Amino acid sequence: MKTFKKLSVLLLAIFMLTACGSSSSDSENLVIYSPNSEGIINAVIPLFEQETGIKVEIVSAGTGELMKRIESEQANPYADVLFGGGYTQYIPNKDLFQEYVSPEDVNVVEEYRNTEGYVTYTVLDGSVLIVNKELAEGMNISSYADLLNPELKGKIATADPASSSSAFAQLSNILLAMSDDGTYESEAAWNYVAELVDLWDGKIQSGSSSVYKSVVDGEMVVGLTYEDPVATLVKSGADNIEIVYPEEGAVFLPAGTGIVKDAKNLENAKKFVDFLLSEQVQNIFGTELTNRPVRKGAKVGDHMKPLEDIKLIFEDMDYVHTNRDAIVERYMDIFTSSQD
Repeated sequence: MKTFKKLSVLLLAIFMLTACGSSSSDSENLVIYSPNSEGIINAVIPLFEQETGIKVEIVSAGTGELMKRIESEQANPYADVLFGGGYTQYIPNKDLFQEYVSPEDVNVVEEYRNTEGYVTYTVLDGSVLIVNKELAEGMNISSYADLLNPELKGKIATADPASSSSAFAQLSNILLAMSDDGTYESEAAWNYVAELVDLWDGKIQSGSSSVYKSVVDGEMVVGLTYEDPVATLVKSGADNIEIVYPEEGAVFLPAGTGIVKDAKNLENAKKFVDFLLSEQVQNIFGTELTNRPVRKGAKVGDHMKPLEDIKLIFEDMDYVHTNRDAIVERYMDIFTSSQD
């Protein structure tokens, strides 16, 4: 009988150890939904796995598709984290995300901190001008005001703010930069838009990539674009172009990361968010990639100007999200009138 009891205790101990080991193994997982590029994924995920021992499953798709999937899975979430996506996608979907503010958040540039609790901003992309240095020789193009040079008529590349996110970001940037009262309704700013649209001479590029490509290829002198692709071109050796940060001010819009509400691997999700804001990863964004870091003092390569050397203006994200249709409608009225 004693032998049987000893055997039972031994078997119970082995079972408990096995169970604990299995539970520990199961918890070392993380499911990430992400619209991010392959470059960002490859720079971040393997390093996170190596440093934490957590195994990551990536599901890649567009932000809108992933938001719909998270919504449909609310009763039984599959994803733990949504890694990427602009602020406009998070604002109407805040109920899908778990409240979490990383201890690393204090190191973020103040205007991009997680003040609402559900979205951590990790990288920025700014509205800039791309200038063909050869074609612009003898011209001064350092500001939005300089674009009103009559010599630039028909030589300014832009996409359609009604359908292109980067072009709409430029429009909202211009409205703030050229405002005389700090609002998006400024008549001075809208008068500037009307003058600028007239200089476009009806020439609208098919999309965001066509804007910077037309400047690189010498079809256009200057383009209204965003920093990431131009910084990529500069980093890869394109020496006939330069990035101009408008003297009136540049708006940098954040891309975010959110922990899915009721995530099964909550603690691992928190570790991932902390990791994204770490000095190590933020330096990778700025030096090895062309994503603007949000962390104060993070390093950037020669292909990007340090954030502290750029005049920044900050978007009222709630206002722009709420009033986007009205802004587009007023722009369309101006564009239509310019074609008469």
